[in-house]
Amino acid sequence: MIDVYEITDEGYHFVETLTFEGELKEDGNEDKITPKLESIGDCTIIYVTAIGGSAAARLIKKGVTPVKARSEEEEISEVLNKLVKTLKGNPPPWLRKALQPKTTNFADEIEDEATV
Repeated sequence: MIDVYEITDEGYHFVETLTFEGELKEDGNEDKITPKLESIGDCTIIYVTAIGGSAAARLIKKGVTPVKARSEEEEISEVLNKLVKTLKGNPPPWLRKALQPKTTNFADEIEDEATV
């Protein structure tokens, strides 16, 4: 499951919970990430407790920045409140870059279609 939130420098609100079916456990199956990538393509940042290098690379290529949580015990409300506070102040360079509008070029679109 993935919880989606809309975040601005004014605050945040819950949008939806994305759920996935099938054999999607951590088992070395690269195809398990495809439905997740497709469902979060319009997100800017995704907080994860764990992520493999291949999945991280695919996210970055789609313009989604993966951020590893400090611990599994970290509450999402803490993460969201810190992000809102950061957006109000002076966001670090990685966050400013992540917030830039996503651009795709023809070559990226062709490659994405070829991998489907």
